[in-house]
Amino acid sequence: MSRLNAPYAITPHLLLRAYSIGLFPMAESADDDQLYWVDPERRAIFPFDDFVVSRSLAKTVRSDRFEVVVDRDFDAVIDACAAPAFRRERTWINAEIHRLYRELFDIGFAHTVECRLDGRLVGGLYGVALGSAFFGESMFHLERDASKVALVHLIGRLRAGGFQLLDTQFITPHLASLGAIEVSREEYHRALERALPEKANFSVWPKTAPVRGAQALAALAD
Repeated sequence: MSRLNAPYAITPHLLLRAYSIGLFPMAESADDDQLYWVDPERRAIFPFDDFVVSRSLAKTVRSDRFEVVVDRDFDAVIDACAAPAFRRERTWINAEIHRLYRELFDIGFAHTVECRLDGRLVGGLYGVALGSAFFGESMFHLERDASKVALVHLIGRLRAGGFQLLDTQFITPHLASLGAIEVSREEYHRALERALPEKANFSVWPKTAPVRGAQALAALAD
């Protein structure tokens, strides 16, 4: 994995430029105020056509057990992603990461998918949209399947909105079980170069109301 220190202040526009050439920032820990750029030799992506939705997950999505909305509470989502969790005592989301992505959210490039149960945020994810590429940053869940439901809704929305690439940075067994694959740095950069010039619409479905699970599943089937 290539790693470059980021000695100068990073602005939201510099961050978007970094994404456009295949880089993303990380911190060593939540307490570290320094960032570094990462360009992995192997990159994880989700081919939309190979996304795996099990019967049980499809049933949960279709049941609308969770109210799924987008871009309602960015700060709560990134805070939840940064919080200690089962099998994750440390996080790379520090105050600088929070500031940068909040500013990207304010200018319309960062987005959330949020799962709520009785009004309470219980799962979700956030990432960055640029051209027809979406860069998934982190996800969390406090209720079983909440992050998976958020991912189903994200991919349905991306497909409906004309996105071509979903980058998930690093492969994990969990992501692989859902259809994520690893590609070489060179293959990733070629896919990125194809996706960036194309237009896509994250707001293809209205942001003002919850999205039904049947709508998300239908978009995956198209």
